[in-house]
Amino acid sequence: MAIALIPARGGSKRIPNKNIKLFNGKPIIAYSIEAARESGCFERIIVSTDNSDIARVAVSCGAEVPFVRPADIADDYATTIDVIKHALNWLDVCGEMPEYICALYATAPFLEAETIANALLLLRQDVAKQYCFGVAEYPSPIQRAFKITPIGNIEMFHPEYFLTRSQDLEKAYFGAGQFYWGRSQAFLNDVPLYSKASIPYVLPNYKVQDIDSLDDWIRAEALYRAINSLVI
Repeated sequence: MAIALIPARGGSKRIPNKNIKLFNGKPIIAYSIEAARESGCFERIIVSTDNSDIARVAVSCGAEVPFVRPADIADDYATTIDVIKHALNWLDVCGEMPEYICALYATAPFLEAETIANALLLLRQDVAKQYCFGVAEYPSPIQRAFKITPIGNIEMFHPEYFLTRSQDLEKAYFGAGQFYWGRSQAFLNDVPLYSKASIPYVLPNYKVQDIDSLDDWIRAEALYRAINSLVI
């Protein structure tokens, strides 16, 4: 049994009503709900929210909102793991503890049904692994990163790599912020995500875009339109 869980709290400050704001004509949360439905992986698609407007939109898009998220995991400091564990404990009380749960971010319009299904297949094929989640490669070598000091100077974090060719530097990856598949017991037992317990599902960079600011939002909408206008 597999459950989709979409964390979507209210109270976004940088982008008001972020989780239900119209993204190219429809609420952004609808993209994650539709991808979950089209994947065919889930017995239930649950949205965890503390906000009645988000709940109404989520239900209209085909998800369930069977509980109200408690206030203590609906503030700026609540983590996705907190939300997952709350949902799993709620499901356990209902006698519906799933073998797998997948946290899908509410602001992930580039997430595809095929990606969800393929990631679950990878996880099922390797009994030693506990998680599978989307990652992408940093577009520039992180070894060449630098900071600007309070007085305006530039300082490299790793000056020893200044003369190293880019192709000789080890590739680095980051979490794509789209989905996190996991075995339910791994989440409940606090098995670390960024560890040998996880399988990386590498996504192309053009399908990865954090949406944390209005600038991100504008870029993501433009990128989405561009991708969907291509004939491949």
